[in-house]
Amino acid sequence: MSEIFKGIPVIPYEGPESKNAFAFKYYDADRVVMGKKMSEHLPFAMAWWHNMCATGVDMFGVGTADKRFGAEGYGTMEHAKAKVDAAIEFMQKLGIKYYCFHDVDLVPEDADINVTNARLDEISDYILEKTKGTDIKCLWGTANMFGNPRFMNGAGSTNDVDVYCFAAAQIKKAIEITVKLGGRGYVFWGGREGYETLLNTKMKFEQENIATLMRMARDYGRSIGFTGTFLIEPKPKEPMKHQYDFDAATAIGFLKEFGLEKDFKMNIEANHATLAGHTFQHELRVSRENGMLGSIDANQGFDSKNRRPSYTYEDMFHAFILGMDSFAYGLIKAAEMIEDGRIDAFIEKKYASFETELGKKIRAGETTLEELAARAAEMKSVALPLSGSQEYLEGVMNNVLLK
Repeated sequence: MSEIFKGIPVIPYEGPESKNAFAFKYYDADRVVMGKKMSEHLPFAMAWWHNMCATGVDMFGVGTADKRFGAEGYGTMEHAKAKVDAAIEFMQKLGIKYYCFHDVDLVPEDADINVTNARLDEISDYILEKTKGTDIKCLWGTANMFGNPRFMNGAGSTNDVDVYCFAAAQIKKAIEITVKLGGRGYVFWGGREGYETLLNTKMKFEQENIATLMRMARDYGRSIGFTGTFLIEPKPKEPMKHQYDFDAATAIGFLKEFGLEKDFKMNIEANHATLAGHTFQHELRVSRENGMLGSIDANQGFDSKNRRPSYTYEDMFHAFILGMDSFAYGLIKAAEMIEDGRIDAFIEKKYASFETELGKKIRAGETTLEELAARAAEMKSVALPLSGSQEYLEGVMNNVLLK
């Protein structure tokens, strides 16, 4: 296989003082942080759709980036295989061990689903052949059930039973390919699972149908040996006005309502948190507190693809070096913050009253409303609780981050 990214070396770690544009400043794969290698804390994956497919096209103009990777044109199996070759070289040069994909990222979609499925069989064979002897694996797969016009009213939430069948068929094949490639997860990315107006919508009906589709997918996946995690990626208003998986709390409630919580977790994307009116930290915490944090779809602003004016192969590498370094630096500082201990100590102090005898009874559910009301009557009034000291805590955080 001839080199595609000519002139770009295997990216080394050179440390914070390095000015080499093709070197990591903070991501040192073998550095041990709190008992684990950095590569174990941060098992990065390359998103096929943005890195191998996105050309910078938007509603105002055609693409700026050439993503043919040596193929004569787009939309052929020759091009699909060229993307595989480019992806493997890209990941090897960056030390990335995982990739994730939508079905139609891998191959061009045909009007006949049988042709598309045959192409998926061919390309997955090619991926296995080309990754043999490497440490590159599939993190997770998913099906694109938002791009084709048939999914204009959603896939699981569609009003048309034939469209629902096509959604089921795509999911079935995508799970098969994920299992074949050794994927650790399978994602439901509900790009159009929602509605525009209640004037023409049966909300509960649509949610029940989505749950049925997920349940069938789970059962089929387990039947063919998939032992990994099914994931939902919460996403609001992108593109539907009202989406059923609006945020992590909504998606978790949906899973619990329909008995899917034992098999599903969250795949959290930073920009979707922002669109939902939350912070990224909030969505991660909600998922973690519910035992449902499965994966992170990392990005900056709007998606993780390069900006439209950044169209060269070099820009692709710069973007990943920046992203991997950013997470590595964050990991280093998070460990320092834990070891510093001041924030954790403050939080323990903030809730210390619930470590008293009465506080413990409340936490254990061993008191009554009457007992607590009687206690309030004896006290007659109560002082303000401990100050939240947000400014102090942000100062502590800055002290750790900036040293």
